[in-house]
Amino acid sequence: MLSAEVWACLGADTASWAGFAAHWDDLVTDPYAAENGTRRLRRYGIFSLTREGRLIARPNDAFVQPEASNPMYVGVDRRFEPLTDACAADPLLVSLIRLLGQVAAGLEDCEEWVVQVHPFRVLASAGQDGQATPEGRHRDGVTLVSSLLIGRENATGGESSVYDMAGAPVLATTLSESGSLLLGDDRRTLHEVSPIRPLDPAQRARRDVLVTTLLPR
Repeated sequence: MLSAEVWACLGADTASWAGFAAHWDDLVTDPYAAENGTRRLRRYGIFSLTREGRLIARPNDAFVQPEASNPMYVGVDRRFEPLTDACAADPLLVSLIRLLGQVAAGLEDCEEWVVQVHPFRVLASAGQDGQATPEGRHRDGVTLVSSLLIGRENATGGESSVYDMAGAPVLATTLSESGSLLLGDDRRTLHEVSPIRPLDPAQRARRDVLVTTLLPR
């Protein structure tokens, strides 16, 4: 979805978007990515979303991806710092989750969804690329996977590629405008993101994204 369409669906304006994007300044180091030399900041939140659109925060348990999904972390209990209270209650996040619930309903009939919210900040410098998906091409083991670009600075690269289950290319696009949204049926596709690099080698590069996934509860 184009940025203007997403903003209209969420009821966003310049001020509310700036407030939403400010939550990415409160992210913390992803210790699991750091083990592989990736400079990535993140937090994690989990919600339940009913068919009627009722959103309920759930305890911040370990994040575990199922078999036949992410090859780097299958079966690994990863524990991340939770979303800040301000981020979890942000009206734009609430509106986004409800919008994604409508999309997911077109893929699968479900009374209640488990919603996993992953705000990411990937950093790069002249000597080190920024790896958004260090695990390479993968699935998340959910029904709907989405990537919302929050912002990027001094960055080139970061192309999102989608493939069918046989590995044939389906889509390649670079989310470059804040509010651009990529949606995918995770049951039938694989995805990856190319590294980012600084446009100006003297400055750090940054890519802020919100990955949100939905699966039946």
